[in-house]
Amino acid sequence: MIVSFSIENWMSYYERSTLSMVASRERQHNKRVPRVSKYEMRLLPIASIYGGNASGKTNLFMALSFAKKFVVKGTNPDSLIPVEPFLLDDQGNMQPSRFTFELLIGEKVYSFSFTVTRKEVLEEKLVLITSSSEKVLYDRNKGEIDFEPSLKSNLFLHFAFQGTRENQLFLTNSVSQNVDDFRPVYNWFKDTLQLIAPDSRFGPFEQFIDEEQPLFNCMNEKLMQLDTGIVRLGGEVLSFDDLPLSESLKTKLREEIKEGMTVTIHGAPMKQRFIVARKDNRLIAKKLITYHSNTEGKNIKFDIQNESDGSQRVIDLLPAFLDLLNADTKRVYVIDEIDRSLHTHLIKHLLETYLGSCSNESRSQLLFTTHDALLMDQQLLRRDEIWVTERDYFEKSTLFSFSEYKDIRFDKDIRKSYLQGRLGGVPNITLTGNLDNACIAKDGEEND
Repeated sequence: MIVSFSIENWMSYYERSTLSMVASRERQHNKRVPRVSKYEMRLLPIASIYGGNASGKTNLFMALSFAKKFVVKGTNPDSLIPVEPFLLDDQGNMQPSRFTFELLIGEKVYSFSFTVTRKEVLEEKLVLITSSSEKVLYDRNKGEIDFEPSLKSNLFLHFAFQGTRENQLFLTNSVSQNVDDFRPVYNWFKDTLQLIAPDSRFGPFEQFIDEEQPLFNCMNEKLMQLDTGIVRLGGEVLSFDDLPLSESLKTKLREEIKEGMTVTIHGAPMKQRFIVARKDNRLIAKKLITYHSNTEGKNIKFDIQNESDGSQRVIDLLPAFLDLLNADTKRVYVIDEIDRSLHTHLIKHLLETYLGSCSNESRSQLLFTTHDALLMDQQLLRRDEIWVTERDYFEKSTLFSFSEYKDIRFDKDIRKSYLQGRLGGVPNITLTGNLDNACIAKDGEEND
């Protein structure tokens, strides 16, 4: 779980901004807030992030996306680090960017931080936080590294650091060198942190189109409950040679897909989605399709591109929510623009279902950005679960939680106050003159 994460000099965030998932003393919805007894801490299962357009919501998502890719995939030799500093200040463009994560992994809390420019990693630090103290596992600073006393005698760790490039994290390189001491943190970024962008496509859909898969019925039942009109999903078998893919991609798939492997392909022509697998040394392809019931009760096949944007978005998001409903999952989902193409009632139902499954023992989390003010309801969310981004006169973003407002009662209609601009995070729209006269000329006339 995320305990907190902070960014500094990243895109529109020039000064340090922190999103904390540590619960306040608020007693609203207490029973669904996970408790970490070892640390005498409660962590929120959900965070909603509001704000006007270009206020910094997506930039938070992009920060997590950058960190995940930088940790998991690293960089190529001699390539620049794709960091995006604040550009509207000469100092910001010259200064490094900083990222700090506090993470609950298993029942241990780690602090992982790094400071980078486009050319190099200046600082990198991994700390194991116990209930009473902190143990610095390693501290990298300006080309040098200092290990925790019990690790200093491990010569291979020093060897791994010597092979770490300036534009690369030691965490990434150490794992690639089969060092397991720091793998839990690496695996958190790789497997636990799941990012869903507005244009993200349905992920491992093979488990939802095969009747023998345990999630097949769950997915189809939920699609019907959400009034999509879809009776079920399915997979249509195609000849691999007939797939509407470039010959270069087909050649790559032939070379890289080994026996027993399955890959999914998105973004193909006409928004189609395919599964390609190798079985008995032969490539097998399937296309994702949907079925609707006609007036006679017969199932009629539809191509996925014939579904509405809203139905496609439901199909894209449902696997995440089904996973969140699993009591054993420890994944953290971050969804940018959760309300894109979806009705408020549908989103609210998904959120209520997830929150209804949370308990003191839960270890999953959902963070999302949205413009949907109807979700800003204290019957659904606590005040410390509602965050707002704002952009000031100098184009710098700030981040704050409604829990910082001490005068907001638990029974207050915060949606009304928010839309009236009393709580911040709404667009500051300035109109100078009449829109009709200023921008629109009648036929045969010219604007002065």
